[in-house]
Amino acid sequence: MTDANLMSKYGLLLFVLSGLMACGNVSDDANRLAKASAAQALQAFLGGGANATEGFHRATTVRTLRFPADHGPHPQYQLEWWYLTGVLQDEQGQFYGVQFTAFRRAIAPPGPAPHGNPWRTPQMYMAHLALSDTTTSRHLEDQRLVRAHPQLAGARAQPFAVWVDGWTLASTGETFLPLQLNAESRSFGIDLVMSEGKPMVLQGEQGLSRKSEQHASYYYSMTRLQTSGTLRLGERSIKVQGGAWLDREWSTGVLSPDQVGWDWFGLQLHQGDEVMVGRLRREDGGRDPYDSGVWVAPDGTYRVLRAEDFTLTPLQYWRDERGVRWPIRWQLRLAEPPRTLVIQAAFPDQRMDTALVYWEGLVYALDRDERAIGRGYMELLGYR
Repeated sequence: MTDANLMSKYGLLLFVLSGLMACGNVSDDANRLAKASAAQALQAFLGGGANATEGFHRATTVRTLRFPADHGPHPQYQLEWWYLTGVLQDEQGQFYGVQFTAFRRAIAPPGPAPHGNPWRTPQMYMAHLALSDTTTSRHLEDQRLVRAHPQLAGARAQPFAVWVDGWTLASTGETFLPLQLNAESRSFGIDLVMSEGKPMVLQGEQGLSRKSEQHASYYYSMTRLQTSGTLRLGERSIKVQGGAWLDREWSTGVLSPDQVGWDWFGLQLHQGDEVMVGRLRREDGGRDPYDSGVWVAPDGTYRVLRAEDFTLTPLQYWRDERGVRWPIRWQLRLAEPPRTLVIQAAFPDQRMDTALVYWEGLVYALDRDERAIGRGYMELLGYR
């Protein structure tokens, strides 16, 4: 399925269930999943309870990340994603935001290799593609949902590639960088090359990012990749250049039952710093002690941020036609050194109307005087 508008708000349930049924493995857990709400579907996609995750590896301890192997897939874990965002400028100085995310979701633990039938796999792939056009305040999105198959969807470590139904993020040679993103949708297309920027950042404890007492992921980022290429809007071709941000994360189970979503911000500041902060939203509305982030200096050195190092406060909301309120303007306070930023959406409606409905779009970082001091991306997940 290629048109996001054809997917209902329960499309994610169908995505997971279709894989279960195709494997001939419709269990009691699947039946319960079919009756779940959209919020429960989010929990199911990100990793359910003990029964749903039995047989998978878990991120529990710090380990040495190994490359190029860890650029590739980790089928022994239930879920992972390759997440790329970019803030780009055309020759007239106008800004565009781009997003590409490829998800791999296992619907069963890995078993013996299939004998001559590549369709007999528990691996499913979903990809999201989006373009934010500030010249018209339009946000375009599309998605792909497919079973893993050498000719349809998959990933490999070297030379690196992840592909989902015709969309590809891949190394241009034997080394990981440069990367090329090539993805075409009906109304827009993206063809970009990302080259070396700052060194890799290991999130959390040397790459182990804790979400709760029970859940963690392995997580690394490349926070400023030099980027250039072409965007297509309808019949119009636009040359662009700017910076991109790549996140890689894999885990088994992400959110605890008392966590309903998250608010994530990745900002590239004009002075050469980057800041990433993430807030885990709790059902009771309280602050989560596992909120985290990172500050990256212009020379590539970085400092991990913990919950006590920052606060995020929503200042303004946009209400969509379904009545969901999305916070589109925030205040970010950093404790050390003391600093306050305002994060403002480039325009309100950058909601992803995909199987998993969330807000993902271009934002500006502002100082106290409302002057732009940076740009980046914001992700709001789990609002309903």
